[in-house]
Amino acid sequence: MNLSAKSEPITQSFFAIVIGLFIGAILMAAFGYNPIYAYAMLLYGAFGGVPEIMETLAFAVPVMLTGLTFAVGVRAGLFNIGAEGQMYLGALGAVIVGGALNFPPGLHLVFTTLMSAFMGVLWAVIPALLKISRGVHEVVSTIMFNWIGFWLVIYLVVYQFAEPGRAERSLPVLPSARYGVLLEGSTLTTIIFVAVALCLLFYFILWGTKMGYELRVMGANPDAAKYAGIKPWRTTLLAFILGGIAAGLAGGSQVMGRPPAWSLYATLGNVVGLGFDGLSVALIGRNHPIGVIFASIFLGALSQGSRTMQYYAGVYFELVRAISGIIILALSVPEALAIFRRWRKK
Repeated sequence: MNLSAKSEPITQSFFAIVIGLFIGAILMAAFGYNPIYAYAMLLYGAFGGVPEIMETLAFAVPVMLTGLTFAVGVRAGLFNIGAEGQMYLGALGAVIVGGALNFPPGLHLVFTTLMSAFMGVLWAVIPALLKISRGVHEVVSTIMFNWIGFWLVIYLVVYQFAEPGRAERSLPVLPSARYGVLLEGSTLTTIIFVAVALCLLFYFILWGTKMGYELRVMGANPDAAKYAGIKPWRTTLLAFILGGIAAGLAGGSQVMGRPPAWSLYATLGNVVGLGFDGLSVALIGRNHPIGVIFASIFLGALSQGSRTMQYYAGVYFELVRAISGIIILALSVPEALAIFRRWRKK
């Protein structure tokens, strides 16, 4: 692969950002705002100092993990959009082990983390088995399981694991099951190291192991993969298991790794939507584990910086969200079109 081919995704992303910012500027100008000042406030809110950078990274953690879920599925030729539901179950797992059970310090954090990952896998394996055994398309099954997971977790939080006297949230995880805060007053904890390590691990699995090679071949050319003796059921199951681990940890990260609540809200308000945001992160990061890291930081910057943009530049919340969506959409289009072209070719 020559240098120009390697730099093409970076060039496309750069022009996509420029186009997204330009369209957002036109939209703000049409409503009477100063786009230059608004964007300056967005940038300051995201990277203006250490506290701002910490919050940007805190926003990046969950979407980094849910982005992995979709990315590894696409690499296997699958559209696993079930990160949302798998994330709900992962958050519930953190509540059960971290809040309702008691273990010695150290072990408690490890068990809570493992339970989050296990619950995500548990919810991911069901659509995988439906596809393997009955041919149910993963888009249909994962969407259904997102909604089933949503109402199931709300029921369990409200009626089984609610904090006494606090009907709006679940039991908080005990201090022994919490990740350490990196900066006082910040919501960023040491779970960011777990998230980055998982991205690097996924990169090694996909490009450094036999099973990762089989997974990528199945996604690139299913006919050639079958001819080479690669079993579709095995790559499908592997992709869903890896995706479930990442999504489950994403849910757990908002319970045991995001103060101040250290719990799951009864409305699931602190996790809702993060699974779908991961789709954008995966597309922006070109479905590559390393790209997902940088794409999640970009999305985290938009989430954190938009607060300052709204407060200081006076841009209405709805318009801020629309501008963020335009930028994300512009960045997602190149990879979305590439996926569509590969799908048509197959």
